[in-house]
Amino acid sequence: MQSDNRLFDDFAKFVNGAAGTIAGMAREGEAAARERAKTFLGGMDFVSRDEFEVVKAMAVAARDEADTLRARLDALEAKDRPSPAPFAGEPADSPGAGEGAL
Repeated sequence: MQSDNRLFDDFAKFVNGAAGTIAGMAREGEAAARERAKTFLGGMDFVSRDEFEVVKAMAVAARDEADTLRARLDALEAKDRPSPAPFAGEPADSPGAGEGAL
């Protein structure tokens, strides 16, 4: 009976050792896969979320500035446009007449 117990004990030690080895191999495989994925994704020049948010804010500010400048330009162009000439049938003393009218 003593030998039967030893056989089971040896088998239990073997199974425990194999389970520990398999668990270690799984951890190493996971770490290697994670490192490969990190290397693969790192080579694709992805940007971080923080960098994206900064560039997005810069684009919004540039768009706002362009809209402001466009409005200023429209106002300046409207100011520089000559007033329309008076109609041929309009009397000389009407408000639309030019400066040379009598």
